[in-house]
Order: sequence, then structure tokens, then C-alpha cells
Amino acid sequence: MRMVLLYLVTACLALVCCTTPKEKIPPVMPMEEASGKVILYQLLPRLFGNKQTANTPFGTMEENGTGKFADINDAALTAFQQLGITHVWYTGIIEHAVLTDYTRFGIPLDDADVVKGRAGSPYAIKDYYDVNPDLATDVTKRMQEFEELVARTHRHGLQVVIDFVPNHVARAYHSDVKPAGIKDLGADDDKTVVFSPSNNFYYLPGQSFQVPDGYAPLGKNTFPTLDGKFEETPAKATGNDQFTAHPGVNEWFETVKLNYGVDIQQGRSKHFEPVPDTWNKMRDILVYWAGKNVDGFRCDMAEMVPVEFWAWVIPQVKALRPGIMFIAEIYNPDQYHSYIETGKFDFLYDKVLLYDTLRALTTASDRSTAEIANVQARLNGINHNMLHFIENHDEQRAASRFFAGDPWRAIPAMVVSATIDKGPVMIYFGQESGEPALGTEGFQGEDGRTTIFDYWGVPEHQKWMNGGLFDGGLLSPEQKQLRQVYTELLNLAGHSPALYAGEYLDITGANVTAGNFGTNAHAFLRFAGEERLLIITSFNAAAPMPVTIQIPAEAFTKMGLDPAKGYIARDMLWHETEVGIDETGKFALTLKPFSAYIFKIK
Repeated sequence: MRMVLLYLVTACLALVCCTTPKEKIPPVMPMEEASGKVILYQLLPRLFGNKQTANTPFGTMEENGTGKFADINDAALTAFQQLGITHVWYTGIIEHAVLTDYTRFGIPLDDADVVKGRAGSPYAIKDYYDVNPDLATDVTKRMQEFEELVARTHRHGLQVVIDFVPNHVARAYHSDVKPAGIKDLGADDDKTVVFSPSNNFYYLPGQSFQVPDGYAPLGKNTFPTLDGKFEETPAKATGNDQFTAHPGVNEWFETVKLNYGVDIQQGRSKHFEPVPDTWNKMRDILVYWAGKNVDGFRCDMAEMVPVEFWAWVIPQVKALRPGIMFIAEIYNPDQYHSYIETGKFDFLYDKVLLYDTLRALTTASDRSTAEIANVQARLNGINHNMLHFIENHDEQRAASRFFAGDPWRAIPAMVVSATIDKGPVMIYFGQESGEPALGTEGFQGEDGRTTIFDYWGVPEHQKWMNGGLFDGGLLSPEQKQLRQVYTELLNLAGHSPALYAGEYLDITGANVTAGNFGTNAHAFLRFAGEERLLIITSFNAAAPMPVTIQIPAEAFTKMGLDPAKGYIARDMLWHETEVGIDETGKFALTLKPFSAYIFKIK
């Protein structure tokens, strides 16, 4: 039945695209009024469910183990619900190049010279229509096992987000399970030219690809296909727009760039009439996965794909699956409005503005909390479209020595991320257990990130996993307390009307000007109806800091309160502190180093 639906959907889209100019795409219905904040939990199934603890650098799947779809069981999903999660981002689902031999299942062996790590990059897609065989208990039933995970996740009231990688694919891309009537990327390309609007790739005619000098993907280990060569003639441009047959080891050499009708070497001139073939192929892929009942796509490096494509494709997919979510990984704030308003994305990464600001406040003593209000002002009108986080697979772990060095030190940044806007907040698996990403995993090296390239066990996360019970049975008392703080914060963020639908008012500037506290403290209000919250954070690294907090009279008026009356405020995060706000709007508080409070005003 599911395949019949897919074919009908694809046929309908084909009809729409053949008979309707691309300017007349379906309208995008406004998002429904929020009844809660999106709380996103990112995990790599390969790492999340792995119970093995050997952690041999460059270890094989047999040595170091791998998690499976089936490891994300009912206990894990129940625990997500308890944590306050609403959406699970399953990273690394679509089949990518790996250095594990699946040839007995009809899957070609990958070439080690263009694969990063034994487990490979989840963003070097090998077959858009298949799932990673590493994740299957029975490789012959790998898609069925993924579908069962989707259904299991939905039974727990959670929604499923997967990656869509539109900018590039693995050098050895080939789909061996594509639906009937679907042609492979590059199948009809004219390889004698660098660029053609109808090509799927960019070519370097007369040149052959050369593996980067000094590339050692497996350290001193061997592999049947590891010989320093990869046959590709003519060579293709790399995923990061490098038009060279001999890319450097720090380029995205393991991937090739997809051509959306942009002539990169000719001033990025656009050729969108008629609709480029790549647009149609990528639309078909999105429709295919929407037919698997996924609820959203996190679109990798979305800004490297022309916004015109997103404006064309997102409305079509949403017309078929109303409410399906599109999240853009984007790093250029000057393009934010374009990718929301023109490109029709629901949410965008806010790495460059809020994340970078909060990280700097956490790690440097010379930064001012006034920068947070500046970020909010710059994002005015699209604040609710921003996805906030302190960790993800690209960023260093908060508990690592490269970032905060202590998971508690990152709590103020996490509190601001979760409470400052109506938009979504995300955590990365293991963050709530204080995972520091210690060790040299292999290709990844020791850099404060949990590897996405190697087979590996994640030690502090494994303590919570507790052999598949997902009950935190092996966590220390301090780790249990940390997880409880995340539980309180995320549930409050997800269910508080003031946080998912309320107004925002910064009072940091007024208090700093009045001398009530310095530029290492921060305070703002969120309010809706009868709920008024005051969020206070300290980025003070020294001793406890006595401060005065004053809520300006005009803020009381905006919240619907009488500025001449006294009020009581109770902390909702720790449930230990209560303060009295006098008739001038003031109260005293001692801020411990890197502390946070969420006061409910009564």
C-alpha cells in the first residue's frame, strides 16, 4: 500500500511539474499556532545503541560494534518522552559510503581512498533510496527495520526527522534499489563539458581524479580497496565547489557537487528554465522519504543549494504532506530571511549568532551579555524560526576540554537557548549525561567531538543506556542530577505558554545601566496570559556574586501586573529558591558561578 501511494504521489507531482510553470507552485499554508515548543533530540543510531566498549582507534564494526534500528526500543522512546522531547532527528539513516563489506548482499564495496573513517561520513550519500546497512539486524530487511523504527517512534507520540543531503553525494554514488522509472544521478550527463544546466554533476573534461596527497583514511590499517587510487574520468568538482582533479586532504574530496543549474565558474549565473533535471530528481527523493512517513527533513548545507530550488520543492512536498518540517543548516545570517521567506523553510540553524555568542560567554571573560540582546534584535521578526542548540554532531561537546570543560558550566547557555525564543531547541544524545568526547576515535581524532566517521561506543551515554534498559542505572549521582535538570528545563520549555508562545523582553541593559549587576549576568522576561517568567543566568567564573535584579515599571505593565505592588517569584528549575519582589520591582539574589534560574512571578 505504501509503495502504491508513493507511485501515485510521484505521478501527481510529475503531472504538476510538466503542466504548470514552476512559478505557480502550491501555496504554503501558514504553520499552525504552536501548542508547544519543538524539542529536538539528535542521535546517530550507529552510536546511540552501541553497547560495545572496546573503542579501538580505527576499529572495525566487529571490534567496536554498532547500534541498530532495533536498539532504539520502547524504553528509549519512553525516556525521550520523559525528557520532554517531541522530535527525534535520526542522523545517518540514508545509505552512505562505509568500509564494511556488504557485497554478499549485492551492495558494492566502497573505495577506502574516498571514504572518511571506517564507518564513513553520513553526509557522503551512496544511495538516496536505501538505508545504511550497518543499522540493520537483518541486512536484507533493512528498509523494513527503518519503517518499524518510524512506526515505533510515532506510537510514542514522537515525530521523526531525518537528514536530506542535497548539495553533494559520495564519489561512488549509485542506487541499486531505486524505484522503477527513476534514473541515477549523472546517468544522462554530457561529460564533455564542465557545466550544462541538464547535467547532475560538474566535470573536468580530460582530467582524472587523484586522491589527496598524504591521505591515510585508516591510519596504519589496510583494506582491500586501499591503494591510493580512485578511478574517476573525467573528474568531478568536489562537494565544497572545488574545481580541481587533485583536491587537498582538507577539502570535501570524498563528495561531488550536485548541479542545480548554477554555473559556478561563470559568476554563479543561474539557468533555471526549463527546470533543471537535478531539481526533479531531488524532489523525487524527498517525496520517496515523505512516503516513509517521516515528519521532517534537516537539510544539510542548505545555503549551498539555490534558494529558488527550495522555493520550488518545499511547497510541493508540503502540499502532499501538510505539516512536514524543513530545517536548514545555514551559516550566513544575511541569507536567513531569504531562506525563510523565499525558500519556505520552517526553521534555520542559529549557530553563527546565538550559539557563537553563548559559547563565547561561557569560555571567555571579556564578553558582554549585552551581545545576546543584539542577537535578538538582529533576528527580529524571525526569532521563532531559529533552531537553538549547544551541541550537535558538528560542534564540540560542552563537557569537552575544548568548550566548557564541565557540563554544569554550560547550563546557563543551555537555559538561554531553550527559553529565549518561541522556536525549537535541540540537544545531542549524551549531552544530558555530560559526555566529554574523550579519546582518539580514528579518523575523527581527539577534538572534543563525538566521531561521526568511526565505529565507536560513547561511554557516558552508555552509562545511561545501561545495556538497553535506558534507565540511567550506571550514571553517577551527579550525572543523574544533570539529566534531571535537562528534564526540568526541556519539559518547561515545551509546555510553558510563556516560552512557546509568549512575548520576550530584555531587562539586562536596564540593570547593567543601573549598576545592579555587571556584563557577566543576563536577565529577560517571557510572558503570556497569566504566566510570567523571569530568566536569570550568570556567566561569572569567579566567586558567588551578590546582585540586585530590578524589573522596570513598564515591564510590569506589559505583563499585565501592577508595578506598585509586591510579588513573589519561585524558581521552576531547581525548586529551591523563592524571592520577594518589592514595590520598586527589586529583589536581591546571589548568583553562583555559571548558574541559572527560571522564576515564575506570582
